[in-house]
Amino acid sequence: MTTLLLSRGDYSIRPGIFDEPFNAQLLSQFRAAKSLGDVKKTHFFKGRYENIYIDERHAPLLGKLKADAKTRASEIIRRPVDNFGCWFNAMGPGADTTLHSHDDDDELLSAVYYVRVPKNSGNLLIHSDKEVVQLTPREGQWVFFAPQTPHAVSENMSDELRLSVAFNFS
Repeated sequence: MTTLLLSRGDYSIRPGIFDEPFNAQLLSQFRAAKSLGDVKKTHFFKGRYENIYIDERHAPLLGKLKADAKTRASEIIRRPVDNFGCWFNAMGPGADTTLHSHDDDDELLSAVYYVRVPKNSGNLLIHSDKEVVQLTPREGQWVFFAPQTPHAVSENMSDELRLSVAFNFS
């Protein structure tokens, strides 16, 4: 574990400030923008892109989410956050996200914000040396974690789209 002050060792669950209408509008903006020609997509696994980069021109509410993320990350790492990136992770029925970490570069903190979480659409699996913690996310919830923390998302067993926004702060 790092020197991050996270409430449960390698991760911290924080309630969001955004309500259901905010999340519904952000979902709508994502759906309208995801197929635009200037949207970057990376990490093609199992027939889908895990990372979809949509900017605020196409999803204006992302600006409010990024501002909240920046404030929360600065509080956790106890210094101003100036450099961070984010991407959408859209998981349709049957999709999962393989085990990975976010410590590729100079990341200090990682996070995920849950926009849409249908019932049975996958748990966040946080791996430690001793156990695998399964977190069932809720819409509007934040989870912050150390970038080197291995994590995955279990299969979306629902018939609906699950949408989150992931962040790396450096």
